Parts: sequence; C-alpha cells; structure tokens
Amino acid sequence: MKLSKKNLGDRLNHVYDVIIVGGGAGGLSAAIYLQRYRLSCLVVEKGRGRSFWMQDLRNYLGLPPDTPGRDLLQQGQDHALSLGADHLRGYVESVEDEGDTFAVKVKVGKADSVYPVFRSRYVIAASGIIDHLPHLENMQNVYDYAGYNLHVCMICDGYEMADKRCGLFVNSEGNINTAFVLNWFTPYITVFTQGLFEVSAEMRKKLRDHGYPLVELPIKRFLGHDHEMTGVELIDGSMVPLETGLVAMGSHYFNEYLQGLDLEWKGDNLVTDGMCRTSHPRIFALGDLKEGINQVAIAVADGALAATAIWREIRRASPPRRWEAHLDKSHSDSDSDILPPESFPQPIEAAS
Repeated sequence: MKLSKKNLGDRLNHVYDVIIVGGGAGGLSAAIYLQRYRLSCLVVEKGRGRSFWMQDLRNYLGLPPDTPGRDLLQQGQDHALSLGADHLRGYVESVEDEGDTFAVKVKVGKADSVYPVFRSRYVIAASGIIDHLPHLENMQNVYDYAGYNLHVCMICDGYEMADKRCGLFVNSEGNINTAFVLNWFTPYITVFTQGLFEVSAEMRKKLRDHGYPLVELPIKRFLGHDHEMTGVELIDGSMVPLETGLVAMGSHYFNEYLQGLDLEWKGDNLVTDGMCRTSHPRIFALGDLKEGINQVAIAVADGALAATAIWREIRRASPPRRWEAHLDKSHSDSDSDILPPESFPQPIEAAS
C-alpha cells in the first residue's frame, strides 16, 4: 500500500518485519523478496537517488540498453506493491535500537512536515549515495548533460567513453589519479580542476609525461545540445572541445540516520558479511552503502541476500506449521487417506 500523510495512522501501531531505508534497485529487490517470503516490509524512499539519474542502463542483463533507470525503479516499485509491500515517500531522520524492535523516525512532506515513527524487527539500509557534480551558477546546465555523455561512473560507462576526447572533472589532487585508470578506455584526456585546488609539481609532471592537458580555470558552462555535451566554456571565454566527460568529485553517502548506532565502518562504508549483515545482527546494508563496487546489479543481488538471511532467521525461530486436520485423526484413519500405489500415474515406457 502506498502511504501518505492521509493514511499514516493505519500503520503506526504495526510492527513490520523489516523497514527498508531507500527505494533504489537494492531496496526494491529486498522488498520483493521479503514479500515473496511472506514477511511484511515498509520501503521509505526519499526520491531521486543515483539510479534515478541513469539515463540509459547499458550494462544491465536482459534490459534494452536505452532503458532509463527511472523505468527500472518504477517497475520494481509496482512489483513490490503488488506483493503487499508498503511504500512511503519520506526522509529517514533516525533509527533507534529499542531492543527487540527499531524505532524509525521519518520526515514526511517538505511543507507542513510530519514526523511519524514506525517500528520493525529488522532494518535494511539501502539509501545509497549521490555524486558531487561541478557547481556552476546555472546548475540546470550541468543537469542537461549529467547521466547522458557526462558520466559519473567509470565502471558503468568507461566503454561509452572509449577512444573519445574526454574531460575529467575533479575537485582534489587525489581524484586526478582517475586519469591513469580512465586511460584504459581513452588516452585523449583533459583534466579540469575548476580552480578548486593547487596541483603539485609532481602531479603536473605526471600529467605532462602522459600528454594530458591540465585546465585550472573555473568552468563557466558546458556546451552542447540535446543532452550531448560537446565541450566547456571557461570563465575567460575560451572553449575546450570534448566528446564526453567523467566527473570524479566524490559522493555524498546517505547514512546520517545510522550514526547513532554502534556499527563497524570503513570510511563511509558499512562493513558487512557475505549476506550483507552489518556488525549489528538485525541491521543489513546494501549496494553503495557497503564495501564493494557501486553497481545496480550488485545492489539487486544484495537485496536478495539480505531478504533471504532475514527470512531464514525468522523462519527458524517460528513454530512449524502443521496440518491440524490430519493430526486429529488416528494413525489408522490417516492410513486410509493414503492413496494406493496403483492410483498414481504409471511411467510411460520408452519407445523401442
């Protein structure tokens, strides 16, 4: 069921088996598996995550290469709802461990916000990351090309940049090292620092030795048409022609709601086991929040793993279901209900 301000009260006294924070590919995969395991779950989705901005899923098995990320998410949401999952647009502000349950506080609505608290036995953190983009006075100019031929993930889209004239947009010297991996796909790399930091003499020499131009002036705007970026204009009015671009400026991890819990971290990533379980036995982390590579295919698999681990635990702790009508009968009566062997279909003999 889709939840909103109007019907929140229907679920405030309900204890879910699982609350999933994040309605991206990993969170929706987990919801589908949980509902198919006959467990109850609530997906809390803040909207417009990383996969929403993917204009084409060119590396996902079974989908046409021009499938937008938002189509994948809509189909996943519809599937989860059809199986009985609850879905709420909101922003999770905190998760509090109450012992047997978690209290999950959610901000619902940008205006006249309400702050309901939902409870569950398990929590799946699938809130993901968002990439930092070049900050221009007119950000719509950036959004016109981001996710098209201005890429944010080399693993996803290195192939799309193959042997093209590529701009690498960075915000630290450490991120310039991306150029020396990107050159597997293309050697025609121009590095743009956007005037955000000073480049060391050692790095300048390394770039010269590879033949990669270094542009340190701030960017005024991206050039192009119909979502195809063709270059940049710098603040001095000069133009640099390009055929593609890669933004390597780091990411923001949506993990603030977990900071009050005693969890094991490695940088901004949660440390998990092979089933995506964190150091807390009833909190799982999927996709970009855990250690590993940031790929839709990985997040989808993580959702299946976490849901299955939770189901196994709940199932093993639950009493077995019995066929009570047959338990009430005597052993002899039960025998009478068993069909004789001759009543079963006989195997078909192989043709000679």
